[in-house]
Amino acid sequence: MKTGIGLGALALALAACSSSANPEPVEQIIVREIGAEAAPAADADPADAGEDLVAAGRSAFAVCTGCHSVDADAPSAAGPNLFDVVGREAGARDDFAYSDALQSSGIVWAEGDLDAFLAAPMDVVPGTTMVSGAISAPEQRAAIIAYLSSLGDES
Repeated sequence: MKTGIGLGALALALAACSSSANPEPVEQIIVREIGAEAAPAADADPADAGEDLVAAGRSAFAVCTGCHSVDADAPSAAGPNLFDVVGREAGARDDFAYSDALQSSGIVWAEGDLDAFLAAPMDVVPGTTMVSGAISAPEQRAAIIAYLSSLGDES
């Protein structure tokens, strides 16, 4: 018996064993290179991706809550209240004693400025009093910024 014919017949026989003409899809595991971005699912809703990023940011922001509040009416604490921070001039809240460096920085907090500051506060504003807030993971910073950006929309 020839192997090629035997394997072909076996494959044909296995295909015929299916109990359904349209079997249910199976779960797939996708392998990608370390550091490569995952492709969005074909049926993914872009609005869901934004909501997921905001939810991830809400979770990631937990490391910031020891110093910062995001409640609209909450006073500043060890750090300034960050509600509606996107688009606000740095050092603008009256209820927080900002460093001279931050007050004179001229920064208006856009997403890019926040990203750079969260990555390395002392590099962006030498002399800032925010010395323990560096977040090295770009994905975590993006999520936190998405969350902070969403806060002004709630009012």
